[in-house]
Amino acid sequence: MERQEDSMGNLPITVEFTGGLELLFSNQRKHEIAIPASDEKGHPANMALLISYLCHNLMKDRRMEMFVSDGSIRPGVLVLINDADWELEGKDEYELQRGDNVLFVSTLHGG
Repeated sequence: MERQEDSMGNLPITVEFTGGLELLFSNQRKHEIAIPASDEKGHPANMALLISYLCHNLMKDRRMEMFVSDGSIRPGVLVLINDADWELEGKDEYELQRGDNVLFVSTLHGG
């Protein structure tokens, strides 16, 4: 699959949150976003860049610890990239492609 950034140098992707994570993101489940096609060092955009972007640009609730731990997705949050477990795709290292769908599902429940 080709990266195919837009004319602004961004990659359009879809990001979805369920299992309570949507509360951290304006109580909105689905977001159509465009992230920079590369990081500040010129490396292709990957999941690590997306996670950072989400925390600093899309997350409205500042309880970041419910989403990330030590700079990566916290245990108990499932991540699917185009319906495949991100662990099979390389986790943080997966290079994002135009039109990717990334789903974050919290399995953490209070009680």
